[in-house]
Amino acid sequence: MSEIFFHLILIAGMLFAGVLVFYFKDLISAAIAFGVLSLLLSLEFFILQAPDVAIAEAGIGAGLTTAILVIAIRGTERFEGGEP
Repeated sequence: MSEIFFHLILIAGMLFAGVLVFYFKDLISAAIAFGVLSLLLSLEFFILQAPDVAIAEAGIGAGLTTAILVIAIRGTERFEGGEP
């Protein structure tokens, strides 16, 4: 019973993080929300007894991809509308 509860909590968290990625206007915030989504997905893989996939998802998805996105976004110029 408690395992189903954890699955539902993780799925709800992933859905919420996915909606936040879509609705955030600030790209850094969206990249952080994407990292949280990936971290929750790696926890779900761990609960489903796939630790090798969970480690890969946490390392690549939550860690490396989020870092690359943040570095790429910080290297760009902010544009809020109007003329550049």
